[in-house]
Amino acid sequence: MNRGVTFQTAPLTPAVKWLLIINVAVWFVFQVILEGFLRVPFTSIFGLYPGKVLFDFQIWQVGTYMFLHSLQVTHILFNMLMLWFFGAELEQRWGTRFFLIYYFVSGIGAAILYCLGVWGYALVTGSQTGLIVPVIGASGAVFGLLLAQGLIFGDRIVYFFMLFPMKTRYFVALMGLVQLASMMTSSVTGGEVAYLAHLGGLVSGFICLQVKAWFDRNSWKKKSNKSKGRNLRLVVDNEKSDKPPKYWN
Repeated sequence: MNRGVTFQTAPLTPAVKWLLIINVAVWFVFQVILEGFLRVPFTSIFGLYPGKVLFDFQIWQVGTYMFLHSLQVTHILFNMLMLWFFGAELEQRWGTRFFLIYYFVSGIGAAILYCLGVWGYALVTGSQTGLIVPVIGASGAVFGLLLAQGLIFGDRIVYFFMLFPMKTRYFVALMGLVQLASMMTSSVTGGEVAYLAHLGGLVSGFICLQVKAWFDRNSWKKKSNKSKGRNLRLVVDNEKSDKPPKYWN
């Protein structure tokens, strides 16, 4: 998907490094070895099954599915590369705490929106496929990181397929349209690709950034008002006491 796009990358940051380690370890130990060779049903427990989440209340799946990937090396390889490319610079800008909040809000939000979407699709069309087919991968969270890159570093130039220069904000908009068009032409469940989850990551990331902006504005207003209150001083002119007191700000 993003082979032809070049991004400025930052050195490995703490949260990104540990997310990479955990994802690769889970994939190799639990999926390749335990599930692939020893037939332990790991994905059926921790993958995202919308029907199990909605009706059996296996709600942990909305978080655990992000750490699972298919046995094809390219799936985890490109997700981890995108996590590094998009995430390291954002962690440097935001700090580790908010970066992790944003990452998990995007990923979990993508899962929730996906579950609700396939449920609504099943009610309208009668197709139960989306409710029983598992979704795995960090793509929802990665698309949230992609959105943040487009909003924060929107004027940065990237080269799509190494040939076509475009601003990051336009690239993000293009990717969103591609996901939407792909979903509409392949049903909500998206065949082998959960396009709805990708869109859910974009939407969840956008909501998270709007909430952060709201809190930042209110926090700044409170600090500004407190600062004004601390700087207010009462000065009395003893030489001319018949004049009203003066306030200095």
